[in-house]
Amino acid sequence: MRKLNVLVACEESQRVCMEFRLLGHNAYSCDILPCSGGHPEWHFKQDIFEIIENKGGMLEIGKEFYIEGEWDLMIAHPPCTYLAVSGAKWYYHPEDKELPIEQRRPHPKFPNRAKDREEAVKFFMKLIESDIKYIALENPIGIMSTRYRKPDQIVHPYYFGDEASKATCLWLKNLSPLKPTNIVGKGEYIEFSSGKKIPKWYSDALTKSKTAEERRNLRSKTFYGFAKAIAEQWSKELNDEIIS
Repeated sequence: MRKLNVLVACEESQRVCMEFRLLGHNAYSCDILPCSGGHPEWHFKQDIFEIIENKGGMLEIGKEFYIEGEWDLMIAHPPCTYLAVSGAKWYYHPEDKELPIEQRRPHPKFPNRAKDREEAVKFFMKLIESDIKYIALENPIGIMSTRYRKPDQIVHPYYFGDEASKATCLWLKNLSPLKPTNIVGKGEYIEFSSGKKIPKWYSDALTKSKTAEERRNLRSKTFYGFAKAIAEQWSKELNDEIIS
């Protein structure tokens, strides 16, 4: 097995990074946030595009590091705040919901939402167009299905042994879709008086968090089984291609 140079973009949790590390690969996470995974020596706290172009940069421990060769694979988790369908209600003024879209005013609490969305779309596209041969981008169901293209697959944590529902889209570049490893129950749901249901893990993230940043980080963390499947299946696929 050849050790792969793996870059995990927009990942402060280091969950995917650590699964590749357990397999012996040279994996590094990158985020503008400090890592919460406990391994700052594997974390670039720097702009992701600088790390891609320079084949490395400044690690969180304050030491510069550069890989030998190229990045073989990038797994990217671009922020979904402005891309997910769940945020659509914040684009327009709540009093204008009966008006045609072109006549609606911006939401009073988030007047720059449209501009922020366009910047998020550009960031997503710049990642997928990066000069790395193998790329996987994940995001919730959202506008990139129409602004870019439909995802190559949609998976849930319960495909990989975690009893939880979280529809996750994967856009793949030169990679095969993931295969389910251990299909289990879809997990518990919380039902509100209005009849709306949300997964219990999501509800827990909302109630246990003290700040908006904590809520965002908890909601975005990758489930263990999903991270393990990503590392095992795609590292094997790349090594098989190298050998052949």
